[in-house]
Amino acid sequence: MKKSLFSLTALLLAGFAANAQEVKFEEYDLNNGMHVILHQDKTAPVVTTSVMYHVGAKDEHPERTGMAHFFEHLLFEGTENIARGEWFNIVTSNGGSNNANTTDDRTYYYEVFPSNSLELGLWMESERLMHPIINQIGVDTQNEVVKEEKRLRVDNQPYGKFIENVKLNMFKKHPYKGTTIGKMEHLDAATLEEFQAFNKKFYVPNNAVLVVAGDFDVAATKKMIEDYFGPIPRGEAIVRNFPKEDPITETIKAQAFDSNIQVPAIVAAYRTPAMTERDAYVLDMLSSYLSDGKTSKLYKKLVDDEKKALQVGAFSRVKKITERIYYMACH
Repeated sequence: MKKSLFSLTALLLAGFAANAQEVKFEEYDLNNGMHVILHQDKTAPVVTTSVMYHVGAKDEHPERTGMAHFFEHLLFEGTENIARGEWFNIVTSNGGSNNANTTDDRTYYYEVFPSNSLELGLWMESERLMHPIINQIGVDTQNEVVKEEKRLRVDNQPYGKFIENVKLNMFKKHPYKGTTIGKMEHLDAATLEEFQAFNKKFYVPNNAVLVVAGDFDVAATKKMIEDYFGPIPRGEAIVRNFPKEDPITETIKAQAFDSNIQVPAIVAAYRTPAMTERDAYVLDMLSSYLSDGKTSKLYKKLVDDEKKALQVGAFSRVKKITERIYYMACH
């Protein structure tokens, strides 16, 4: 079995390499520590501006879970030069789209514009970083928004607590044991001063990566990046010293109960290499082979042939910087 699995992996990798397309890019640092990545692609007259901050749920105080995700919402409230409630109006009125998301490790913001609006995207992201308005009105508004998101996506969603229960059993020391959405009582307890301190610590150029991809002139874009982001002061260096997990030496068996679930589910989860390691990509490819669609191996075997499950999946669901979880679910 091991030999044939290795052969399959080698075959998949060979096929991937044969069809892989080279992605050319340039990267450099501004004097304030912001890392910049440029990828020029003139096949369509669109451009993406995005900023990823190295801050996520793992960086929160254990009594303030959900703060990183909450703060993501706050930074759409407005800036000194963008009125409250106007962020999305500016984007859509210029033919663009935008969004953001938060994980355990990072928070990501982006805009996609027609290429002639590149400067607008850069200005808006520099405004988010340099001139955010973080006040009590915004905190109160987004508190209700985030709690409703938690109810919709987690609390009232069948199987919505899969990740929460897996992580509680996989991690005992590291902050990965928590959830990105956080706990209701922690969201209610967070103060305005705590959000302002969170911004000062983590939303600094030396903790961020700016990416511009699409149809743009490289020289002109570099000048705009320097003009909009260069003057932003460097922040204090962020020191992280998370506790290390002990190795798992025996199978962990656990049960969890949810009133939203009528049909039981079985989850087999594994700690696997970080997303920065080669083996992580091998696992992604194997996941696709095993459970991508109704013609996949696991689906055909467990659902169609043996009729042991209504659904089955195998995937690297939680991708981490230091480690991640690989699990299979069937119910």
